[in-house]
Amino acid sequence: MIALISLAYYLGANPVLTFWLAYILTRPLGASLGDLLSQAREYGGAGLGTIYTSLGFLAFIIVLVAWVTFEGKPAKPAPVR
Repeated sequence: MIALISLAYYLGANPVLTFWLAYILTRPLGASLGDLLSQAREYGGAGLGTIYTSLGFLAFIIVLVAWVTFEGKPAKPAPVR
């Protein structure tokens, strides 16, 4: 689903619309994954607890932000006049 939204954005779809579509569609998935990881094993979860689940998500977000930040090509310096 996200690949289709990304494709729509690169093909010229409205950036605001594609952002909100991605946000609305991925929010329930993230909440379900968080519940799955934090719930006790007796209830069908992974039993990590809320603290370790939150720390895991935080680490994942930091890695993604760093990757996107450093992935781009370095900016060319402005020509000197």
